[in-house]
Amino acid sequence: MGIAPAAIVLTSLADSSIASEDTNLHLNSLQSGYSNSINRSTEIGDYRFFIAGGSCAAISHGITTPLDVIKTKVQAEPEKFGKGLVLDASGIIQEYGPSVLFKGIIPTFVGYGIEGALKFGVYEALKPAFISIFSFENLTISSLFASIISGSVASIVLCPIEKARIKTVVKKDYSKGFLLGGLQRLLGEEGLLPSLSGIGPMLTKQIPYTIAKQVSFDAIATFLYSQSYHFFIPNEEFKAFVSISSAFLASICACVASHPGDVILTECYGNDHVREVDKVIRTIYNADGIDGFTRGFNARVYHVSTIVTAQLIIYDTIKQLLGLPATGR
Repeated sequence: MGIAPAAIVLTSLADSSIASEDTNLHLNSLQSGYSNSINRSTEIGDYRFFIAGGSCAAISHGITTPLDVIKTKVQAEPEKFGKGLVLDASGIIQEYGPSVLFKGIIPTFVGYGIEGALKFGVYEALKPAFISIFSFENLTISSLFASIISGSVASIVLCPIEKARIKTVVKKDYSKGFLLGGLQRLLGEEGLLPSLSGIGPMLTKQIPYTIAKQVSFDAIATFLYSQSYHFFIPNEEFKAFVSISSAFLASICACVASHPGDVILTECYGNDHVREVDKVIRTIYNADGIDGFTRGFNARVYHVSTIVTAQLIIYDTIKQLLGLPATGR
């Protein structure tokens, strides 16, 4: 064989090898994208995840407090409200005054700041930990377990704070001192350990919420990055597109998955004593059937979609500013 034909054969083989590698990379992009995001992040338990998580949760929950107040009032007093967001807001302002829309803003800001730091930080720490310890081949399983544990840990811390917030909103004269006043009264009346008695109702909301929000955000972002060759968008603009799209879709998933638990939580915490979850479920069902678990959904879908979309965009932005890779990369 001459030099020229040999060169042609070698070039052809090299091109075939490169094409084969490109095909394999494309087929495995969804799996490898997620793995790369774990490998490119730093050590397990990186403090930057906690900072990003706490900041995004405090900001997003704090600025949407008025929507949360309306939703809580609709769930607590369905005989008065539930006529639509605008009419409910108008009725609440007429009856309680405009300041009621900001009632509970400080416990919301502080409580969800702590909760967000734990939820995101523990979640990001446990994902690679589960992969290395248990050798999960399906990365979605590690994310699922990580979200369950992180949601549970965050719920224990959030439980007394959220309990004080709901009582402050539902009961007109429960507290004038927002966080300190509400917590002080709660702990004074119930004590520290009894204030955690509502952890069951809290988990009925937080576990579905955490799974739907964080796992879907990861999965959707990873999928969109794996399909990036279909989009003719500059890199930075594509990052923003992925972050916003994934955040919005994850917000809808989180709202739908956690709303029945949110109704149960409000019903449990709105009374003088936390009621058992199974009894509350029966009470709601006997009163309104399945529709009872959708009570306040219209107000909450605006509230949660706004919170989660803003929260995940802020989280992704702060992560990158701190030197961590974007979600899904």
